[in-house]
Amino acid sequence: MSELFDIYDEALNHIGLKRRAAVHRDGDWHQVFHCWVIGREANGAPFVVLQKRRDYLDYPNKIDISAAGHLMAGESPRDGTREIEEELGLRVAFEELIPLGRRVGIHRSGEFVDCQICHVFLFECDQPLADYAYQSAEIAGLVRLRIDDALLLFAGDVPHVLAPAVGLDAPEVAISRDDFIPSIDNYVAKIMILAKRYFAGEKELWI
Repeated sequence: MSELFDIYDEALNHIGLKRRAAVHRDGDWHQVFHCWVIGREANGAPFVVLQKRRDYLDYPNKIDISAAGHLMAGESPRDGTREIEEELGLRVAFEELIPLGRRVGIHRSGEFVDCQICHVFLFECDQPLADYAYQSAEIAGLVRLRIDDALLLFAGDVPHVLAPAVGLDAPEVAISRDDFIPSIDNYVAKIMILAKRYFAGEKELWI
């Protein structure tokens, strides 16, 4: 049976329930959970762990959020922590997450329309990349992208950057801006800026 989602109007008022396929057919607003795993290298350089999607999924072979997923009908962002364990093998308490607030995201690909209300979080974890028990059915591999490198990349200062990887063709891979899922609001770059501010000690962080 298809998953059932809560759906919302343009003012984000709850207006009912609908099956997943119909939500993406009709472009209904629905809730998702996003968690960006960040940490520091031995030299103190901050990084973010990202996943590379399998080639048979939506957005095939693209670099994506550390862990993300839809919230089912009746669920709250607290329930989204299951996505971190399912996708990365990390058991995380909701209280350990660093909230960044709520973002709206819109994407259309043919007849697939994705109107998301995203509950966005950071999670600090210095675990070595090789120790992640990631969900290989949907994730081709993981990369550890240095945040300063990412900021250079999204500023257009460099065409690509190198990042350590597991599960991919080489232990270090080149990443360009085109490797990321496109967004209309420079979402990934905004996350990198907020992560850098977090490591600088700032507390008021909002996406």
